[in-house]
Amino acid sequence: MEGPNSSVSTPDLIDQITELAGHLNAAQARWLALIAEFDRREAWAEWGVKSCAHWLNWKCGLDLGAAREKLRVAHALEQLPRIAAAMENGSLSYSKARAMTRVADTATEEYFLNVALHGTAHQVEKLVRVFRRAKESQELSREAQQQANRSLSWFHDEDGSLVIKARLPAEAGAVFLRALEAAANELPPPDVSAATSLEPVQSRTARRADALALMAEGFLANDQQPLSGGDRQQIVVHVDAQTLKHDHAGRCELEDGPGIAAETARRLACDASLVVLIENEQGEPLNIGRKTRTIPPALRRALKSRDHGCRFPGCTHARFVDGHHVQHWAQGGETSLSNLVSLCRFHHRLLHEGRVVVQVLDDGAFRFVRPDGQSFDSRVPGAPRQVDWMQLVAAHQARQIRITPRTAITRWQGERLDYELAVDGLLQRATCTENAFAETSRGS
Repeated sequence: MEGPNSSVSTPDLIDQITELAGHLNAAQARWLALIAEFDRREAWAEWGVKSCAHWLNWKCGLDLGAAREKLRVAHALEQLPRIAAAMENGSLSYSKARAMTRVADTATEEYFLNVALHGTAHQVEKLVRVFRRAKESQELSREAQQQANRSLSWFHDEDGSLVIKARLPAEAGAVFLRALEAAANELPPPDVSAATSLEPVQSRTARRADALALMAEGFLANDQQPLSGGDRQQIVVHVDAQTLKHDHAGRCELEDGPGIAAETARRLACDASLVVLIENEQGEPLNIGRKTRTIPPALRRALKSRDHGCRFPGCTHARFVDGHHVQHWAQGGETSLSNLVSLCRFHHRLLHEGRVVVQVLDDGAFRFVRPDGQSFDSRVPGAPRQVDWMQLVAAHQARQIRITPRTAITRWQGERLDYELAVDGLLQRATCTENAFAETSRGS
């Protein structure tokens, strides 16, 4: 069976493939810049989702992990103008940019970019791994310094307020922020309707202060139980599987936080708790859920089997979801499967705060309606629309981006890349920048 391009000559076919690769690179750069701005405005919050990554998961059909990675790269490119420009003109692929944004900074950006334009994506990935391995000892030294410099002090201000100043290592800092976030979620939402010019709506910093006080109250109310027992607070570390082996150095970074040494990731892996999920023949989890007073166990299992987690569009939470009565039981609603919907605690609060209303449609789907009348259903988004490549080409021409069949082609001609020499050059650049920064700091 002949395809639609069977009449195209092989040289023309090659040219079209390579030219479109350049257009895809440029389009990807523009898309990343747009989502970085979208995230900076926190426009995703208008849709009731928890983050920009969840919005991308819902609206663009991306896997949640891939969405978080795209967002990371998007923000990283804002600090790497040369790499971003190479993507914008179509000469640099997303794969290469993604690898470089893990380690590149203003001191090493140009060096990495030169390698990327001449080498393959595999060579760039390997260079990043080798460079990270070379930086491992420096990172461990840095973490040891963080541990030595940890401190906490406080004093009372003139008005009697307690002022706290703390310095925590990256790992301990991540635990603290996770606990603070959990405590903030337990606070009642600010009453916008009661706010006046004299009594402004509670600020984010004020809620953090209240959350810290709530953490202290919770510990004291728990009879000051020893802190050494029980499960540790969950901290998410993005780490390549091979990094857990002692002979490999790869991606190691706290979620929404700084990078950590591979040895630290290995230590955390040794101390991690193991969650065992019992599944049925269809792979559906059977032992995950939160017990409630109103929903019998059999009905709760049926609810889980139907919803597979939070039904709010774009949400991927499958654990610790609540069963919400669409029509409240106090208003005559039954505790039945047709009147229940699974919601994570974040979206459950949205409903009870009146920021969104849920409706049951005739076909059993759920519709979520915002106060402004805009609605969205809990159905899986359809397949993406077919892209008109000529429109993409025309858009780039309008922006004066000149892309040819040679734009995206790697300049590598088979020569050997000396990784040790390349890493030595990168380390020298990084060290010079660090020394210059130290001299500037001492001078100030």
